[in-house]
Amino acid sequence: MGDLLKGISSFRGAVFPDNSALYEKLAREGQSPQALMISCADSRVMPETITQSGPGELFVCRNAGNIVPPFQTMNGGVSSAIEYAVVALGVRDIIVCGHSDCGAMKGLCHPELLEPMPNVAAWLKHSHAAYSIVCEAYPKTIEDRERVRAVAMENVLVQLDHLRTHPSVAAKLARNEVTLHGWFFDIETGNVLIYDGTASRFIEIEDGHPLPVAVTGREVPHVVPTLAAITAE
Repeated sequence: MGDLLKGISSFRGAVFPDNSALYEKLAREGQSPQALMISCADSRVMPETITQSGPGELFVCRNAGNIVPPFQTMNGGVSSAIEYAVVALGVRDIIVCGHSDCGAMKGLCHPELLEPMPNVAAWLKHSHAAYSIVCEAYPKTIEDRERVRAVAMENVLVQLDHLRTHPSVAAKLARNEVTLHGWFFDIETGNVLIYDGTASRFIEIEDGHPLPVAVTGREVPHVVPTLAAITAE
């Protein structure tokens, strides 16, 4: 705790004075973040540091395993954060960010580790699909470390699917007003891999190139025939 108190003192004495005008503006006008990032609670994964975001630029929701429960299964903090970000703050981009060496994914791969943590085990049921994908579709011979990494990456995609079950997100997708992104942070190298929905794989980002996206919106009227067209048939 002593280090945290020193940090507060440093913030008040050295950081805040140079940014006081920004904080005053944010307090007066409120927040207008560019994106919602759903990331793991792992202390090594710091969304604002990874993206070099300043105050008011990123709305962050962190939990064990960067999980998004399907809308029908849980009305909790994650669901509320998503709804608030999309409806009240009007964010147009939502990022699910997984990472390497994830303890939650290790728990999925080694259920015995979760025996003394029943609440964690229950929470991770929302990631079982990722584990099943790796067990059934990946080579049986991959090493344990690679299996955990694969589960962590598949988990990002599973949680993106869960995101689409949330009414606020589904409605914005239907109006092409929100875009979903899947990221994977490699702790050891500092690389951020981005899921390219068109290529169906994670790729490294390149300066000067368009940012690939996982899921884009669509226009509902182009999908459903109009009543006039149905009557004419």
